[in-house]
Amino acid sequence: MSCTPADPAAADPECARRILAPIGRLLFRRPLTAQEEALYVKIAGEGAAPTRSFTKGLELALGSMLVSPWFLYVVETAEPDPDHAGGMRLDNASRAARLSFMLWNSSPNAALLDDAAGGRLTDQAQLEKVVTAMVASPRFEQGLRAFFSDMLLFEKFDELAKDPVIYPYFNQDVLQALPEQMLRTITTQLLDGDGDYRELFTTRKTWMNRPLGALYQVPVSKSQGWVPYEFSAGSDRSGLLGLAGFLAMYSHSGRSSPTLRGRAIRELLLCQPVPNPPGNVNFTAVQDVTNKAMPTARIRLDAHTTDPVCAGCHKITDPIGLPLERFDGIGAFRTRENDAAIDVGGSFDEASFSGADGLGKAIAASQDATMCVTSRALEYATGRPSEDGALVETLESRFAADGYRLRKLIERVATMPQAYEIPGDPLKSEATHVATRR
Repeated sequence: MSCTPADPAAADPECARRILAPIGRLLFRRPLTAQEEALYVKIAGEGAAPTRSFTKGLELALGSMLVSPWFLYVVETAEPDPDHAGGMRLDNASRAARLSFMLWNSSPNAALLDDAAGGRLTDQAQLEKVVTAMVASPRFEQGLRAFFSDMLLFEKFDELAKDPVIYPYFNQDVLQALPEQMLRTITTQLLDGDGDYRELFTTRKTWMNRPLGALYQVPVSKSQGWVPYEFSAGSDRSGLLGLAGFLAMYSHSGRSSPTLRGRAIRELLLCQPVPNPPGNVNFTAVQDVTNKAMPTARIRLDAHTTDPVCAGCHKITDPIGLPLERFDGIGAFRTRENDAAIDVGGSFDEASFSGADGLGKAIAASQDATMCVTSRALEYATGRPSEDGALVETLESRFAADGYRLRKLIERVATMPQAYEIPGDPLKSEATHVATRR
């Protein structure tokens, strides 16, 4: 509270205004209008009278702010774009919110709102200065975590379940550690070391805690917390695709799934859509993991790759999913399935390789991977799919020139004018237009 009421048991409009106006500015990510300010001061007064408490009145006013659409939704306001006749662009306040959610995964602080109020976010030179400072801030780590959680569909961890009889090492402690291990690996490679994005698929460096130590069958020196860890060359674990989080997320409750893993790689990391299976597919052979005549997933999947109805999709997914079969449905290492040796041969872009190591190197060498993360960064910034292929290609070429540093890519996306343009037909009216998106 920035002031003390004249009477703690009664309304004090001036003191309420001094308290609520700056809080409202932070909650709504813009200054309160005169009407809004008057409304919330009035609510505070109406709450103070029957309760005989100034602070109870403030509680009622704050509660009203917290259920307002201006707080619960991202409301972006457009203004005429002076550089494009008839075009519209986001105004300063909307840019502040977009920047903060993108780079910090949070609403803008007072300093960023001050930049918006001063018109600095629609000035290109000032915008670049602000973004550089935001990317250099420790808060950028939360933004990077949110970006990859979105890109890799981490919401799937909320519904992840495994058969405890088949996988006794899988428990709630392991489940909670899986996404954190992936995020620590990502931030260590891309943020702490400012490393090459492509090495995210080949690095053996990660983090380990005691619950995951049992799953990976490796010793962990600390009983609590995380410790740096590097997989051995013989572990066949490389980058994100060798981590139990990815392997478990894209598996079934009681078995691995080369098809789910291959589809995830295609769609999430390469931006290559895979069609859904037809409704009349017979999954009996694939699901029968106890059939000694078809002991491995590769043999069971042959039933689909030889079926013309299914082959089109499985030829896209399985050659990059089968190399990960050394890892079961929770990502634990194995060399045999049903006492049969596992063949981890695979192919990608007409090149053959073996195992997760080979797959990681193949993905790292593919321009599709860097083009995809470029497109994802642009989509994440604007909240809509990018339909400008030429713009993505230009961004990707600059990404390459910067040594595939993701920090630089996101900084470039956050400062480009196209990130704040409003799509659609030119608007003839000079009035302000408001668009709401979840």
